[in-house]
Amino acid sequence: MHILVIGAAGMVGRKLVEALVAKGEINGKLIERLTLVDIVEPAVPARFAGKARTLAADLSDEGVATGLAAERPDLIFHLAAIVSGEAEADFEKGYRVNLDGTRELLEAIRLEGKKAPYKPKLVFTSSIAVFGEPLPAVIDDTHHHTPLTSYGTQKAIGELLLADYSRRGFLDGIGIRLPTIVIRPGKPNKAASGFFSNILREPLSGLEAVLPVKESVRHWFASPRAAVRFLMHAAALDTAALGNQRSLSMPGLSATVGEEIEALRRIAGEKAVKLIRHEPDETIAKMVAGWPQNFDASRAVSLGFEAESSFDEIIRAHVEDELGGTIPA
Repeated sequence: MHILVIGAAGMVGRKLVEALVAKGEINGKLIERLTLVDIVEPAVPARFAGKARTLAADLSDEGVATGLAAERPDLIFHLAAIVSGEAEADFEKGYRVNLDGTRELLEAIRLEGKKAPYKPKLVFTSSIAVFGEPLPAVIDDTHHHTPLTSYGTQKAIGELLLADYSRRGFLDGIGIRLPTIVIRPGKPNKAASGFFSNILREPLSGLEAVLPVKESVRHWFASPRAAVRFLMHAAALDTAALGNQRSLSMPGLSATVGEEIEALRRIAGEKAVKLIRHEPDETIAKMVAGWPQNFDASRAVSLGFEAESSFDEIIRAHVEDELGGTIPA
């Protein structure tokens, strides 16, 4: 089996590649070849017995998607995107990367299939940002898309394209709407939702963090571990169960910022909580106010997707995976 990961240098992409190498197979098919692509060249995976190729490339550039499709990978993970805050700040870049890149990939697959039969499995990472006000208290998969950001609009269009190209038989697609992933390791990025991770990650390492919204803000979360599980499960899932609804919202945890902070207090103590500094930011607060807060993910759960049930679990996963199992004194 040949697997292509687009966006392989990102946080989730790196962890996905590690999981693929560790598992070694999908549905009993041995992973013999990996092609890893990102805007910066991904690292060559350690301990992979098969053939691995890494490439620094922009999917929206002319010829890149065509070249990747020409290699006829059996399974494609499309994770590449610029984050919400950056897509909002740079309108042209957002549409070029998040929409044009996706369309280039889908078209390259379709045209490759005209040469000789070719129908790869494609796992597309979408986002709960496809939903926006007005919203019900709990959102299920039948709720209509009303994105209030350019990023959410780009992902919503991507879902529609994925469904249509799948309906026409050009590929076998599944879209997974990721919750906000916390705790993201590394440094803060340009995502408007980044503070959800920052207010936990920095204090756990003894650093100060800024909270730009009220503690009453509620949101939908899952861990990096869960995100990788979602992707691996989607890759192995028989998409016949999806029918024409090719995208589905992943399970997660609905929690307030205050509940995040209380979980931090239970695990790391008052000293960590005192490192959070409140600095209201009206721009971020306005953006977050239009985001969904709770989901009915029973469709995904019935198909075998699983996430955490408490913020304590999410924080402990970060401590184990990123801090060596110990919170710095």
